[in-house]
Amino acid sequence: MNRRDFSLAATSLGLLPLASPSHAQAPMFAAGKDYIKLGKAAPVDSPAGKVEVVEFFSYNCPHCAAFEPDLEKWVKKLPPQVAFRRVPVAFVGNDVESKQRMYYTLEAMGKVDEMQMKIFDAIHRQRQPIMGDDAILAWVAKQPELDAKKFGEMFKSFSVSGKVKRATQLQNEYQVSGVPAFGVAGRWYVDGELAKSMERALQITDYLIGEARKT
Repeated sequence: MNRRDFSLAATSLGLLPLASPSHAQAPMFAAGKDYIKLGKAAPVDSPAGKVEVVEFFSYNCPHCAAFEPDLEKWVKKLPPQVAFRRVPVAFVGNDVESKQRMYYTLEAMGKVDEMQMKIFDAIHRQRQPIMGDDAILAWVAKQPELDAKKFGEMFKSFSVSGKVKRATQLQNEYQVSGVPAFGVAGRWYVDGELAKSMERALQITDYLIGEARKT
């Protein structure tokens, strides 16, 4: 979902097989047309020798929900030289900080992989009103996979607050204009609007991973 509310092409999701960056013969893409090369490098958290790929997303974004199954398949095919992580953005909806806290609490509990699609389903398919701190905590209390007491303690912890702050800073460093979107190696940015579809955005990200591994 773009800050200008752009729409993704309906044909972009799930219609073509996604190529692994280790096997795909990537087409050439152009900076300024298909992706953006940052004027100033964004910070990365990946270890030396790893290419960091960041997915910017929001639980409130219907495009992110629709894209999630394809993203999970793509992530499983990434080579070991790639370090993938997610960053929840500080826009889309009226409870953005609550949703950022939700993600980082799940991350701290090691529950992101287990809960990511379930949260998207609850919000966008089941239309559950999970908006704001109280609603999030009430929803968590009903989930057998989660320790509600531990979640509640971590949800407003100093460490989660720090991660939320850094997430917003990184979003601004990459100048994220819509989600879902990718940042690669602190140097490049691509989203569905630039790529014209999220399937193509994954191809461009594969290409940029290859470029980063050359240097």
